[in-house]
Amino acid sequence: MRVSTRFSDSIHILAFIEIYKDIRLSSEVIASSVETSPVVIRRLMGVLREAGLIATKQGSAEPKLAREPKDITLLDIYFATEGNKPLFELDKKTNPECIVGGNIQDVLGDYYEQAKISAQRKLNDTTLQDLIETILVKQKAKEIANRV
Repeated sequence: MRVSTRFSDSIHILAFIEIYKDIRLSSEVIASSVETSPVVIRRLMGVLREAGLIATKQGSAEPKLAREPKDITLLDIYFATEGNKPLFELDKKTNPECIVGGNIQDVLGDYYEQAKISAQRKLNDTTLQDLIETILVKQKAKEIANRV
């Protein structure tokens, strides 16, 4: 099963829009950073627009964040791109006559729910601004390392 990159690609798009807000941004330009097709970028931008995270003008290469980066949490982006899909899937087909098979779904279900809530809390505590600042610090460190 292939893991979805919609969430990370959406974060990438939003950070790119903010960091490069002073240049003309087309889906082709953004796609070159994400290393995907412009069609994928346009689809994701449509989802982000519907969620109220970006503002776009049809036929114009000028996407903008609809809110300040400090007001956009990673949980906002997650719900926009992934909805309320479960983070983990339980195997529903286990042997109810077996000690493990008869109990694993309930036990794992509890642990999975706790993990989901912890992950959502962390995403809710992290803003797009936090992420952008970390990207810029890491880039500065790379630039200094390359000078040496």
